[in-house]
Amino acid sequence: MALKDIQFFSEDIDFTLKEKQKVREWIGATIKAEGFKRVGELSFVLCSDAYLLEINKQYLDHDTFTDIVTFDSSEDEGVIAGDIFISVERTMENAKKFNVSERDELHRVIIHGILHLCGYYDKKKEDKTLMTEKEDYYLAKREF
Repeated sequence: MALKDIQFFSEDIDFTLKEKQKVREWIGATIKAEGFKRVGELSFVLCSDAYLLEINKQYLDHDTFTDIVTFDSSEDEGVIAGDIFISVERTMENAKKFNVSERDELHRVIIHGILHLCGYYDKKKEDKTLMTEKEDYYLAKREF
């Protein structure tokens, strides 16, 4: 699995993801466990609420704050590729709201985006339940 193709960027916020290589390995293991052969280009853009709101308005016609927007650019079967935008401000706020660490909430949202690229949805109640179970499962699999 080409973990070097998993990239992290920040936009409109001063934030650096800690333990990038370990996060890449965890993402790679998750993708493999979900039955995919490899990672194509996968970009995580860690950004502000305002930045993600503009993405949400421009591309999805949603005028609401959110913690994540995922764009799937996979072209080949068995290959995961895409752009995942995550509001660091929103994940920090949600961490307080759900009484979890900021690190765990950010990791939950990261894996949430990966699960979307793997074909999971979260609009219907039963889909959301399965998505949450998968997030919990992969969070528990972290070895760092």
